Amino acid sequence: MTSGARPRPGAVALILAWLLLLGVLAAAAGYVLVAPGMMADGSGMTAPGGAKAPEPGTPKTSQMVETRSADPAPESRPEPAPSPEPEVVQAPAPEPRSVPKPESETAAIPETSAPPPPLPSSSAEMPEPSKPVKTPKATEAPASADTQVAALVPDPESPWRRNRQPFNETDPRPRIAVVLTGLGLASEVTKAAIEELPGGVTLSFTPYSRNLTHWVAQARLNGHEVMLDLPMEPTSYPDDDPGPQGLLTALSPRQNLDRLRWMLDRAIGYVGLAGVMGSRFAASREHMGPVLEELRERGLLFLDNRASDRSLAAQIASEIGVPNAVNDRSLDRTQASRVAIDARLVQVENVARGEGFAVTMGRAYAVTIERLRDWAKGLEARGFALAPISALANRQTRIAQAKAATE
Repeated sequence: MTSGARPRPGAVALILAWLLLLGVLAAAAGYVLVAPGMMADGSGMTAPGGAKAPEPGTPKTSQMVETRSADPAPESRPEPAPSPEPEVVQAPAPEPRSVPKPESETAAIPETSAPPPPLPSSSAEMPEPSKPVKTPKATEAPASADTQVAALVPDPESPWRRNRQPFNETDPRPRIAVVLTGLGLASEVTKAAIEELPGGVTLSFTPYSRNLTHWVAQARLNGHEVMLDLPMEPTSYPDDDPGPQGLLTALSPRQNLDRLRWMLDRAIGYVGLAGVMGSRFAASREHMGPVLEELRERGLLFLDNRASDRSLAAQIASEIGVPNAVNDRSLDRTQASRVAIDARLVQVENVARGEGFAVTMGRAYAVTIERLRDWAKGLEARGFALAPISALANRQTRIAQAKAATE
């Protein structure tokens, strides 16, 4: 074709078709490059996942915080692919703002929690830590079996019954109870009383003994019933002193109770207290009454040594319900000799034959232990039963009441 020749119509159409095809391909290539990053929606740019892109002039860091808070917890989504976005220049930090915790942390904690239970409105409902909770009496029933604390449930038996030695209550023979006081100071005498006297002899230990718990345990292991001495003021005080913790009429009832509780807390396993001295103190209702009330609260018995005929101890004990016994004869109060002690033991047997029982008291003398040991060997052959003091509790009171009713 020459230079002046006109192109053919078919060639022109082919060229236009190629140009149109190239334009379409160029447009498609441009769409592919833009789509992976962002799409225009007419109101701003929207990032993948539906989060709105930051508008012009807004710091990108704060918008990134909001975007992260709306995403699921890191544990529940896969690691995102590297973003093709260009590097973002860090803008100044905005005002501090609270960022809600991920749903995985806050789901288990409710937005509002119930208030704590109210404290008791009265101090009587919750005892003060410095004051011990008083244990209910054995005769009182608990308020509620469901709410009663196990540690506060009283023992069904009183200590004087729980700690007593066994005795056949159906034995018809006259009973004789022998109580030896003042033990625990002289080791040799105390050991002899524990090991040489029969188990039916009741042993009473002074609260001033340094090895009191040891001696009490040894006595119980050898079958003896155990008591504690109760030293009280005699009419001969201060010539005869009941000791640093003795009960005195010059003290207030509260002071005497403090001394009594000191004695009671010195040991365990005993059935009660045996009066020592006390010819003045036991004759005072004002002073003896609170002492016996304390014994009643603790479930212990009291043995009145009858230091004088004016003693009110047994009478008060019977009135308030304290188990008690009364000394009929003292073996060695006036004279501690073999002849005097043997004569007293004969008198004790005579009382037992007439009344059906008798109580005698002796002191921790070597001669007294010797005579009691020999006397006890033939006691059963003479028709008597050697009994612990608990086996005679309240018997003398009942006999005295029966005699008074017939007069």
